[in-house]
Amino acid sequence: MRLSRKVENAGRPAAPIRIVHIGLGNFHRAHQAFYTEHASDADEWGIAAFTGRSAGAAEELAPQDGLFTLIVRGPEGDAPEVISSLSAVHAAADHEAYLTYLADPQVVILTSTVTEHGYCRGADGNLDQDAVADDVAALKADPRQRVASLPARLVAGFLARRETLGEGDQARFTVLPCDNLPSNGAVTAALVRELAELVDPSLVGWIDAHVEFATCMVDRITPATTDEDRASVEEQCGWQDISPVPTEPFTEWVIEGDFAAGRPDWESAGVEIVEDVEPFEQRKLWLLNGSHTLMAYAGSVLGHRTIDEAIADERVRGWVQDYWAEASAHLSLPADSVTAYQLALLERYENPRIRHLLAQIAHDGSAKLPIRIIPTARAERAAGNSAQGCQRAIAAWVLHLRGVGAPVKDPGAPLGAANDKPLADAVAAVVASLDAELGADEEFVSAVVAAAEELETLAG
Repeated sequence: MRLSRKVENAGRPAAPIRIVHIGLGNFHRAHQAFYTEHASDADEWGIAAFTGRSAGAAEELAPQDGLFTLIVRGPEGDAPEVISSLSAVHAAADHEAYLTYLADPQVVILTSTVTEHGYCRGADGNLDQDAVADDVAALKADPRQRVASLPARLVAGFLARRETLGEGDQARFTVLPCDNLPSNGAVTAALVRELAELVDPSLVGWIDAHVEFATCMVDRITPATTDEDRASVEEQCGWQDISPVPTEPFTEWVIEGDFAAGRPDWESAGVEIVEDVEPFEQRKLWLLNGSHTLMAYAGSVLGHRTIDEAIADERVRGWVQDYWAEASAHLSLPADSVTAYQLALLERYENPRIRHLLAQIAHDGSAKLPIRIIPTARAERAAGNSAQGCQRAIAAWVLHLRGVGAPVKDPGAPLGAANDKPLADAVAAVVASLDAELGADEEFVSAVVAAAEELETLAG
């Protein structure tokens, strides 16, 4: 029997839609959808979720009425649970449905999980106008035309909301990006305003008056779904779920920002609402995401396929701990809490039942290294230190771009710089592409070259 709201004891009735989400992937379903499911007022807050680009997730979930089984995989066994908070699922191509939701005064929050690359942010921190040129042209010609990028989808939604709701309280709205970008709310606000200025300058003032951009830190390791996961659900639960989501027991969500038009009672589900999310954001980006990036490239050089395999290798564990020592020195949270966080990360990484693929983590390194690795590298060099852990991560990425280890899936990667030159020249070009200041640091670049040569020897 296929999972749906008609299956006895599987899910609750769909809640009225008050949240729109862009990026219907496993992470959203294990995180934001999970927290909304467990809020004390969950029956008042349904989510309409849209895919990022591919229609696959919507096609899988629509016959299941948006229901899916969350498989919480602890070291000792599974804890499956049906999540009911997705009241509707849509492909990105269903743009008219999206505009209709955004124009509804009952819909007051939009969340997003489109990866760092999806925000179309250029190397200078501003909107990459070349990446959104087609979207800008489309919106100028017809504000209801379908667009692809996240900033353009937001601008399109706000144009529809302004057209229908005009000025006043009923138009108020909150955007809550949930990707691993520092100050993700402020970054999204700036990019959206830049795009709005290109499309319709009068919209910028409307956004400033009616839209809040909240910021958050998110954390939960969520691998891709496998046939084994599907078979496990059918065996344990008795129903067929085409799109279950495996995840780890640990989860964290820290939010900063105002929600003038309301939000779910996420605190009742364990969300922490704070005045300043930056210290938590840095801890997670630099320690968890930074070490993930290091392992994705350096671990795959050694032939490892998953996080648990990589961290079980004493060489990789040592590299991670070297990197953590550097990153931790520049965090503002108390030292004992940072140490406790590292120990918790090791326990999470060692969980053999969470098969988190290094190849999956390796995607889009060109967007990830500048926010996960480079801040620590710059801080270490400013302090007069070598930044050896950061150098190894960058060196491993260079080898990755040259075809060593995990396959490259990164539209922004400087492949020409990495592949058209001898290794030493490639390293210099790639470091410069990541950060001009580090690219001009000859001692740093030389050390990255040495690290790349050492890793290349290990790969052989």
